[in-house]
Amino acid sequence: MSIQISYKNNAPKKPSTNVVLFVDEKFNTIKLKKYISNSEFSYINDLLKTSDLKKNLLVFEVNSKKKIILISIKNNLETTDVENLGAEFYSYINYRNKGEFTINADSIKSKIEDFIGYFLHGLKLKSYEFNIYKSKKEKKSFLVNIIGKKSKLTFKNEVKFKALEEGTFFARDLVSEPGNILHPDEYAKRINSLKKFGLKINIYDNKKLKKLGMNALLGVGQGSVRGSYLVTMEWNGAKNNSRPLAFVGKGVCFDTGGYSLKPAKFMEDMTYDMAGSATVVGLMMNLALRKSKINAVGVVGLVENMVSGNAQRPGDIVKSYSGKTIEILNTDAEGRLVLADALTFTEKKFKPKFIVDLATLTGAIIVSLGSEYAGLFSNDEKLSKQLLTAGEKVNEKLWRMPLHKNFDKLIDSKNADMQNINYVGGAGSTTAAQFLQRFILNKTPWAHLDIAGMAFSKYGGALNSGGATGYGVRLLNKLIEDDYE
Repeated sequence: MSIQISYKNNAPKKPSTNVVLFVDEKFNTIKLKKYISNSEFSYINDLLKTSDLKKNLLVFEVNSKKKIILISIKNNLETTDVENLGAEFYSYINYRNKGEFTINADSIKSKIEDFIGYFLHGLKLKSYEFNIYKSKKEKKSFLVNIIGKKSKLTFKNEVKFKALEEGTFFARDLVSEPGNILHPDEYAKRINSLKKFGLKINIYDNKKLKKLGMNALLGVGQGSVRGSYLVTMEWNGAKNNSRPLAFVGKGVCFDTGGYSLKPAKFMEDMTYDMAGSATVVGLMMNLALRKSKINAVGVVGLVENMVSGNAQRPGDIVKSYSGKTIEILNTDAEGRLVLADALTFTEKKFKPKFIVDLATLTGAIIVSLGSEYAGLFSNDEKLSKQLLTAGEKVNEKLWRMPLHKNFDKLIDSKNADMQNINYVGGAGSTTAAQFLQRFILNKTPWAHLDIAGMAFSKYGGALNSGGATGYGVRLLNKLIEDDYE
């Protein structure tokens, strides 16, 4: 698919192509006279008498070559509502094989600055497709002309939207890749290519990880012929040496479950078990592209959880980077082992202001929250409130879940400092988060986002058409933008 967007300040006010105009929530058309002909104006008003005015978008076919699309701007619209309107407009044009549309920005009556920018941002996010492995691609081509004095965006928002789109699309691409292509070796190379944007990249391979004592992470990947890696991405955008904001992601490129083997019908989706890491990578790319004025670090653990003669066994005990020992009762509870070493390493090496980790960690969070909210677990009230607010603003919602010392007894082990599952049953997401909290050693503000229900959508969402969502890139960018820049 190809969508070309052009800005034409000097274009005719009454174009002959398909025209997109904005009206208020009651579909008042009196101010549209200057944008369409008198006959078109009369025609639309006659049809509006029998139209469903509860819809956001109405289409009127003037003739075989021209349509007039009216988009309703409701009162008290938020920026996310405007993005959703753009996505809805994309859904309409996507049913056509090709076409040219002219959006008259001067018909917009809204207090939202750069309304057209948010509208196009939603359109672009919705238009994402992953079809690089299809031998026959649908030949769809659209030209969208933006005309009028209000067509130009402020430079700041133009840069912001482009960076967010590229960061989100990069995250979606990573999640969409099959496991035979995006294994840990290839993933590390792709992250390394982001140096060109100004990120400082360090890659810790098996040899370096073993020397550091990251045996929890290494244990997960030891059954694979591929390497295991910890990759750090640093962005130093602040003028001072302030402590960075830290983001940590689970990057299990494919998860068979190990010897605690997954059922076949669930295993095919495990190419996206690295979605938490993809969010971190996409976020760091976005920060570099828009030259964010903060210091930030992204840390991802990249492994492949396979079955082999060298794979980790249930009952194994490993010593983590923190020095704490873990009894592996279930090899399919592997993401928390990767994050355990990554969290302690991040806290110790970078001494950040806070740490936010993201992971497709538990099926239990899907049972709890479905595909509407990600689970939020945190040791810090301020950080929790900031994340919840940011999530609401970009419609990447979070729901706070409990952490409490009483859950600790469920992961205490008789043979080691702890075990990697709660063998009693229940509170699966909470005990996983409680496990992770044990690897925050210096009381650093920390939040864990369990995004298992949000990273991939089989039926599509407001700003995605199904598949990888890139959940978290826009959420964390908003957190940074509102509270730390």
